[in-house]
Amino acid sequence: MCALGVGIADFQGTQINWGIFLLGQAWGTLIQLSTHYLNEYFDSPLDIDNPNRTLFTGGSGAIGPGKLARSTALWAAITSLAIAASLTVLLIQYAHLNPVTLLVMLAIFLGSFFYAVPPIRLESTGYGELTTSIIVANLAPLFAYLLQGGQMNPLLAMVTFPLTTLHLAMLLTFEFPDYATDLKYQKKTLLVRLGWQNGLKLHNALIIISYLLFGLSIVQGLSLSIALPVFLTLPLGGLQIWSMNRIAAGAKPNWSSLAFVGLLLFGLASYFLAFALWTYPLLDFLLPPW
Repeated sequence: MCALGVGIADFQGTQINWGIFLLGQAWGTLIQLSTHYLNEYFDSPLDIDNPNRTLFTGGSGAIGPGKLARSTALWAAITSLAIAASLTVLLIQYAHLNPVTLLVMLAIFLGSFFYAVPPIRLESTGYGELTTSIIVANLAPLFAYLLQGGQMNPLLAMVTFPLTTLHLAMLLTFEFPDYATDLKYQKKTLLVRLGWQNGLKLHNALIIISYLLFGLSIVQGLSLSIALPVFLTLPLGGLQIWSMNRIAAGAKPNWSSLAFVGLLLFGLASYFLAFALWTYPLLDFLLPPW
């Protein structure tokens, strides 16, 4: 997602400062790691009791009897945040951060930190999924873009807003395997608050909305050379909707497959956008505007 934001800057003709890019990428990665570690720490009692854990859901499975101590996750989070704080000082010194960039960094940190940490604990409010999607799909690219000296531009919204709904759909696929355990422990995730039937409908609607937003971006002036590669993921989107409809009809779900395809759908859409932005002159030559 940081590469996507820097790709927008490159598309606009900005001379990329690779040192600043790497500092920003490291800062974002450490904030993300701290969130995962904190989530492991506070969720480990629930995760141990989850019978449907997959590679992408239900925690890492690394904490529990005969495994790592729960405190390991806490110290890993503290270490990540300490290094991120040091990188913040370097960014302030070398990137000459403006108030908007600092505000974006603060929003990323607060949203990430309080996703798992009490008393706010956004993941148990029904708002954590939306907050996470905004951080990942909107604020992370915006942060990387601003570090290169970019100014707010409608292109950012055209590229990232459709990814927000796609990311939210992905998070819903991650919550289905955990639904019974979350319900048992009254962890009020978005899916628990909606109910699994409404969650199915929202998941399908979000995927459809994502592609409609990409289409709207084209109407608003986004180059076909940038937008059209994203539609290569349409078969995956259709597969996810079909899989959800089969589950609604009573078919036995394959949670690992569902989560993997959800991740692949968001990941490929983001990759195709970033690739198109970085290689725009070549793609524009191969696919001239209609």
